Amino acid sequence: MAAVSRPMSNAIESPTPQRHALWVRVSHWLIAFSVLTLAYSGFYILLAHPRLYWGEVGNDLTPALLELPLNGNHRPEAWLETVTFDAFANKPISASRTMEIFNENGWARSLHFLAGWIFVVAGACYFAFGVVTRHVWRDLWPRRGGSYSLVQRCAYTSVAFVLLPFMVLAGLAMSPQVVAAFPVLLDVFGGHQSARTLHFFGFVAIVAFVVGHVAMVLFTGLGRHMRAMVVGR
Repeated sequence: MAAVSRPMSNAIESPTPQRHALWVRVSHWLIAFSVLTLAYSGFYILLAHPRLYWGEVGNDLTPALLELPLNGNHRPEAWLETVTFDAFANKPISASRTMEIFNENGWARSLHFLAGWIFVVAGACYFAFGVVTRHVWRDLWPRRGGSYSLVQRCAYTSVAFVLLPFMVLAGLAMSPQVVAAFPVLLDVFGGHQSARTLHFFGFVAIVAFVVGHVAMVLFTGLGRHMRAMVVGR
């Protein structure tokens, strides 16, 4: 008897194309824009005084925990002496930074503050929508299977729910107005200067994550990923 052929339509099914939800795409680009703006403005602020301390107090006359050789401003002895106050017993000296343009960073501080709030609002919306739609559990929470590998899930979860909130709190701990209302932040971070130092190391970790993230996008298809994050497919 001849074998009866059966249709194979049920055996092989074309995969349904996945789409990023609109709220994922909007949140992604708002967070990306704010993080890049925070990185640029924060680096510009750091250039004015590239010295890191530990504890509550740190200034030009105290030893630094870490000196960052980004410009001549990391070495106080290299600053230009401008005025000596002879009327005082110890004759204090006022000095100017060697790179004057980096001292005019008021705009960078304002931009940093604005970008920080954009990041907080976008991040809060992403988390809220992610919990309601189960996107956090389905696509980000560390477990095997799904759209992302276990390593990717661990990286995304660590950055999104540990590192970035830590950066927000460390930034708030450097604000005199905030710590006046919530002094417990200083106890958590060990002082203004400790918060600033930890904020810097958190920034380094975020930069490393962004470099790795962009590298993976480039290696696995820039056009495909950009199209997915713009139009959703």
